Amino acid sequence: MGVSVLDMSMSLDGYIAGPDDGPGNPGGEGFAPLHAWAFTPEGRIRDTGAAGELMGEVAASGAILVGRRTAEQVDHWGGDHHGQGVPIFVPSHRPPGPTVADYPLVTYVAGGIAETMARAKAAAGDRRVHVIGAYTGRRAIEAGVLDEIQMHVVPLLFGGGRRLFEVLPERVELEVVRVVDTPEATHIRYRVRR
Repeated sequence: MGVSVLDMSMSLDGYIAGPDDGPGNPGGEGFAPLHAWAFTPEGRIRDTGAAGELMGEVAASGAILVGRRTAEQVDHWGGDHHGQGVPIFVPSHRPPGPTVADYPLVTYVAGGIAETMARAKAAAGDRRVHVIGAYTGRRAIEAGVLDEIQMHVVPLLFGGGRRLFEVLPERVELEVVRVVDTPEATHIRYRVRR
């Protein structure tokens, strides 16, 4: 079975979204620089160099597990995460909004993060589950169902916004798996120790 990987871009001071992040302003003020390492100025996914290799790993994922807030802010990527054609799982205790009916790849799971991860891993087979969202990532860590964390640390200080690891109920030990240093970001992949 594949691994689950929380994959997030973050400012050096720990923010994954700028101030005023919300439905009308996904990512908040000044959000774009957090992902400039992954996208060309024209908005296409980079396909060369270190960024191309890292984005290739994301593209090879067998399933997406994303928090409801993130999914709704981007209208579930129109039902297909960047054209990957893989199932998208959203843990939520509330039923989805009406647009989800138009997206056959999107499934809302009411059973909590562990059940959602189990379904995503089953769908992904031996490929990875790409995990997106601060709240969802924290819940997956707390439930013991997250295998790895890949951070793309951008040389930028936001000074405010939405933090990735605001509060965890206990200490979590990580093991460094890989470090890729580029001028745009330092990409660090960790394994969650259990």
